[in-house]
Amino acid sequence: MSQIFRVERTKNYTVMSNQYFKNKSLSLKARGLLSLMLSLPDDWNYNMQGLTSLSRDGIDSVRSAIKELEHHGYVQRNIVRNEYGMFTDTEYIIREVPLGQEND
Repeated sequence: MSQIFRVERTKNYTVMSNQYFKNKSLSLKARGLLSLMLSLPDDWNYNMQGLTSLSRDGIDSVRSAIKELEHHGYVQRNIVRNEYGMFTDTEYIIREVPLGQEND
């Protein structure tokens, strides 16, 4: 028999969709990273170094999880360029439900 211990959630918690938790095509690493990303404030800088600083995983591990999430439509990365066409930043769009499945 198993027991579940729950903490009363009155502040500092995140409500997320169960959809991606149950998606068997995602690794546990990708699910965990997506959960972490969804728990961060909207204005947080989602660069590789910043995401790596939030866990003990290295940058290669974080990069592979991002690629997996991109492949499945949960993360979209857009290159931001200035008026001279030079790279200035990366914009991240993070979804609880993958692109194209929003109305399912």
